[in-house]
Parts: sequence; structure tokens; C-alpha cells
Amino acid sequence: MIETKKAQEYGVLVAVAPKFQSDEKTKEFLDELEFLVQTLDIKVEKAYAQKLEHPDPRTFIGKGKLEEIKEYVKAKKIGNVIFDDDLSPSQLRNLEKEMKVKIYDRSLLILDIFLKRAKTTQAKTQVELARYQYLLPRLTRMWTHLERQRGGTSTRGGAGEKEIETDRRNIRNQINILRKKLDKIETQAATRRKSRDGIVRVALVGYTNAGKSTLMRLISKEKVYAKDELFATVDSTVRKVVINQIPFLLSDTVGFIRKLPHNLIESFKSTLEEVKEADILLHVIDTSNPAYEDHVTVVENTLEEIGAADIRTIKVYNKVDMLEDISDIHTNGKGKAQPSIFVSAKTRFHLAELRSLIYDEVKREHMKIYPNYLEPEHYKLYDYEAEQWGEEEEQ
Repeated sequence: MIETKKAQEYGVLVAVAPKFQSDEKTKEFLDELEFLVQTLDIKVEKAYAQKLEHPDPRTFIGKGKLEEIKEYVKAKKIGNVIFDDDLSPSQLRNLEKEMKVKIYDRSLLILDIFLKRAKTTQAKTQVELARYQYLLPRLTRMWTHLERQRGGTSTRGGAGEKEIETDRRNIRNQINILRKKLDKIETQAATRRKSRDGIVRVALVGYTNAGKSTLMRLISKEKVYAKDELFATVDSTVRKVVINQIPFLLSDTVGFIRKLPHNLIESFKSTLEEVKEADILLHVIDTSNPAYEDHVTVVENTLEEIGAADIRTIKVYNKVDMLEDISDIHTNGKGKAQPSIFVSAKTRFHLAELRSLIYDEVKREHMKIYPNYLEPEHYKLYDYEAEQWGEEEEQ
């Protein structure tokens, strides 16, 4: 059997920034967009940025910038143009007609990444549903693309429009099927969550690539997929952890990101129930990222949107091994003061202290469920360097 290697795809990035936005902020957004694009194995050749009072209603970017990108894409035989914002169906259609390449907007890009990452039936169904909801108003664009490939007839009237209507009906039917399937899966998931009553639940939250899965693996001491990439975790993972004879459930869920497509938030509501129903949240923050404060705001706003803003939260400032001075880190956030700790999952700095802090918070919740619980006289501290339990210490 002959294996055929997939041809390398190339793309250019496009960002439209408001006039008041700094060049540094625009570059930061483009860097994140490039990281997203690389996740789909598309090699970025160039990035374009334009400052506009308002995006062009027809093509999102100005006429001059459009011509500039068109010329570059044609000369370099680029196959993908990726925008850092959502485009309207007509903008997508017009841009594809002008450039004759695949146009990604931010939602489609993230949906494709989620589709690639999803492993469980629940996650796959959630992403598929969100993708169909995204595609439904954009079917004219899809049909035009197919006609160009086929060298077919005009889409004005006749077969073209009938074909589009058939596609719309098929997608609506598929959306209904997926919603019913998801309802069934969500009912089963809710039953599973209800069966966990009587045990404290802790959920890891944070901006994508903050190090949640790595910390999940270290705290639970079990193998959990963790890699330096965006959306390494799409499916929620739950592990039982015991610290000093107190058990609790630790869950890792999908990372948040700015401008997360609304359809995805809607579709992933059942996965995010792991967050909503948690007793304690571990908000993991990548301190090595210059935009960490913005990322904290994105996470806090998303938690507010899903109704999880009032849950007791420990802020875990991760990747401090990459900093020269941690005193520069601002630890302010929304709402009341929250316990916080500086750690490095890579060097295992302060991981034993993090487990101790988690234990204190879990014990507080455990005592609410079991008020007559007798605490052990001794506490074993896990030695992360030796990867073994240390000597017993007096409480």
C-alpha cells in the first residue's frame, strides 16, 4: 500500500483593527491567529492588518487592501485566506468570488479545530451541530464554490436555487437529528453528574494552552493528554483524586479563547456543566503570555456568561519558570479576593503547595457534606521531585 503525503497548505492572515487599537495589540491578536492556523497544519506566509473606522460591509477590508492581498495570493499560489473576525455570509461569498481561494473567518477556523480535536461521541456531536448551524445561512457561498469546481450552470434560478433549497432542508433535518442525539447524551451526562452527589467537585478552567491538562496529569498522577497546542482538550476528562483520605473529582474541560463562536458555547453547554456544577474552580493562568491579563478577563467573562462566576476559585499562576520576576504579575480580577498560588507545571515548582491548597479548599466543602467527618491526625505531602509520598507531617 502506497501512502500519499498530504500536500502542505499555505495561508495568509487578515486583521481589521479599530483606529484606536495599538499596533502591539494587533500583532498579539495576529500571533494568536497564527497559532490557531498552525493547529490545522496550514503554514502562514504573510499577515495583513488594516485600521478602519468600520469594516467594509461588502468585503470587510478596504478595496486597496483587497487588491493587495489578491495579487499576493495569486502570485504565491496561496490556498487559504484567514480573517481574525467573523464575516457575514455575503462578505464570505464576495471574498471567495474575488480571491478564488478558501476563506476562513474566525468561527469556521475554530470549528474546524474542534472537529479535528473531538474524540468522544458527545464532543463530536456538539461540534457537528455548531458547524451545521454556522453553515446554514452560508449555503449560497457553498453552492457557488461547488459550481465553480464543476463548471456548472448559473445559480440564478433553475437547478442552482433548487439545489440550495434541498441542501438547506437536508441541513435543517440534520440539525434536528443532532439536537435530539445531543439531548439524549446530555440526559445521560446529567444522570452521571447526579450520581456524583456526595463528593466534592473541582474543575480546571482557563484560557486555551494555559497548562490545564498538564496540571490535571500532575495533580491526579494519571496519564491525561497534554501538549503545547491550542485546544488540546475538547472533551471533558474527569478523574478521582484522594488527598489525605479526602476524595474529590477533578475535571478538565475545553479551554476558553476570545471571540469563541456563540454556536460553540451553546453546543458545549453540557460539557460546561462540569464547570457550572463544580464546588471549586482552579483558574489556570499562563503568566508567560504578555496578554495574560486579557486572558483572565476572557475567562472571567465566559464564566459569567455560563453562570459560574460565583463559584469559589483558586487562581493558579502557571509557567513562572519562564519569568524573571513574578512580582510584576498582577493578581487582581473580578469580584471578591480569591486564593492564589504561583506554580510551574514544567519544573514542578510549588506543586506540593498547590495540592495542599486544594486540600484545604476541598476539606472545607467536604465538611459541608459530612459535618461529622474526623480529620486524620497526620498529613502526607507528595514529593513531586522524588515522585513519591513524603514523610507524615503533623496537621
